[in-house]
Amino acid sequence: MERKSFPEDFLWGTATAAYQIEGADFEEGKGPSIWTDFSHRQGRVFSGHNGDIACNHYYRCSEDISLMRELGVNAYRFSVSWPRVLPAGSGRINRKGLDFYSKLVDELLESRITPLVTLYHWDLPLSLQEKIGGWESRDIVNYFGDYASVVFEALGDRAKLWITLNEPFCSSHLSYLWGEHAPGKKDPRLSFIVAHNLLLSHGEGVRRFRETVKNGKIGLSNVSSHAEAISGSQEDLFAAKLRDQFVNGWFFLPPVSGEYPQELFERLDSYGIAPEILPGDMDLISTPLDFWGVNYYTRSIVRAEESELLGYSEVSGDLRKTEMGWEIFPKGLERFLIKAHAEYGNRPIYITENGMAARDRPVNGRVEDLERIAYLRDHIQAAGRALESGVDLRGYFVWSLLDNFEWAHGYSKRFGLIYVDFSDGQRRLRKDSYEFYRRFLNY
Repeated sequence: MERKSFPEDFLWGTATAAYQIEGADFEEGKGPSIWTDFSHRQGRVFSGHNGDIACNHYYRCSEDISLMRELGVNAYRFSVSWPRVLPAGSGRINRKGLDFYSKLVDELLESRITPLVTLYHWDLPLSLQEKIGGWESRDIVNYFGDYASVVFEALGDRAKLWITLNEPFCSSHLSYLWGEHAPGKKDPRLSFIVAHNLLLSHGEGVRRFRETVKNGKIGLSNVSSHAEAISGSQEDLFAAKLRDQFVNGWFFLPPVSGEYPQELFERLDSYGIAPEILPGDMDLISTPLDFWGVNYYTRSIVRAEESELLGYSEVSGDLRKTEMGWEIFPKGLERFLIKAHAEYGNRPIYITENGMAARDRPVNGRVEDLERIAYLRDHIQAAGRALESGVDLRGYFVWSLLDNFEWAHGYSKRFGLIYVDFSDGQRRLRKDSYEFYRRFLNY
């Protein structure tokens, strides 16, 4: 399958996130985020790594756009750092921060690269965590709305494609159920409160967008995983359904139906940890959005486990795995796209993240990441098959442009098309996968 197999206006891009690449974390008026705090706590991040400098993209943004232009992409997904724009989370605007993103948008457009702007990719202003408990408080909805309005007003005249939140599953459950991400708590009740408040904030963000940005589109990017039962037993099939509702349905269904998945909600309610739903909540959450962002990496295989909170446990599969330990299963992308098209409101879909971590090492100035090339090729083929099946697929974004700060894994996991030497001034080196994608895009 070649590029010409896809629609002419299909968006081909790469994706990044602010805290993972920007650096300049204490500079140019930026306030600290919950990840600034979390990554400086002993034992929280691999080898004590942090995002203080990261890829130094804040100062090397023009160079990175030049690399994208050479690559041949026609779109770029990036996130805005809330504490770079509003250092205290609200109130005073940091003009230097807004100017950085304004310049980024202008340079992208000059390079004929469409910006896809994500408002929130996990770097909540630390001041809001300390002041109100961050996403644990319903007050966060208005704070997020006010922040969104500031960014929409500054960039919405030029940037027309937007995402409210990246992977609210991670911002809630990785952060509050398992404690692996900032702020690092383990409280199932709080985890689902946070998930609900994130969806409320998404709805508020969409509402503010409609008031501010003309002729634009806005969506939500979710973790998207294909769930399989380990056997055909009724118990295991139901466990797979619960897993699908937990990871996928909880965040895909309410924005289009105004309802949470019934079976999982009832199970949570029996444990006393279902979120409280107030009048008007589901109306706000289901404020009509324009498209879905699908972030796909792997599948999950589950078996029934009644003693577990969610009613299932995950089983390791026997396929090849990435450096993250995730199975490589391109067919799951095709299956999920078809499922999303049929079950989640028949909205246009962008694959907003897809990629793999590999054990990349330069040898004589070259990174031969053949596994990543195969991964990208096979997933692009899967996306093409979904398109042929009738899925309204509009774009594909590789995660990621650059090797970066991979959250709790620090710099130990490399997802980039471009190798970053963090021991040598963040020197950039095009990997073989970069050349593969460039050839694909320019064929």
